[in-house]
Amino acid sequence: MKKTISLRNYLQFKAVYNERKAKSDNYITVFIRKNDLDINRLGISVSKKVGNSVARHRLTRLIRESYRLHEDEFNSGLDIVVVGKAGANPKKDEDNYPVKCMDIERSLLKLARYHKILI
Repeated sequence: MKKTISLRNYLQFKAVYNERKAKSDNYITVFIRKNDLDINRLGISVSKKVGNSVARHRLTRLIRESYRLHEDEFNSGLDIVVVGKAGANPKKDEDNYPVKCMDIERSLLKLARYHKILI
């Protein structure tokens, strides 16, 4: 089992954001940028608008797992930043249930197809 390489610092995230190649849906936004490496690097950002720390970390884990399951299907040589949106954590008074891994996985693959970064 290989470990996913992560984007770690502000400058790496900023370089991806400045490229301005983004696609979005209700749950996540995906930014991409080509790097000069033979591997993909994944960055995950979830703001406080999503909810408390439990909700944010849960969404982070769901995004990381969804990427891990399909990592071999992505083109190599990309920096990918996935930003969690507040729609992934519905309010308690609504009839919606918390987002499932299947929903995040579906969103990630759909946005990857829009970016044309799947093999």
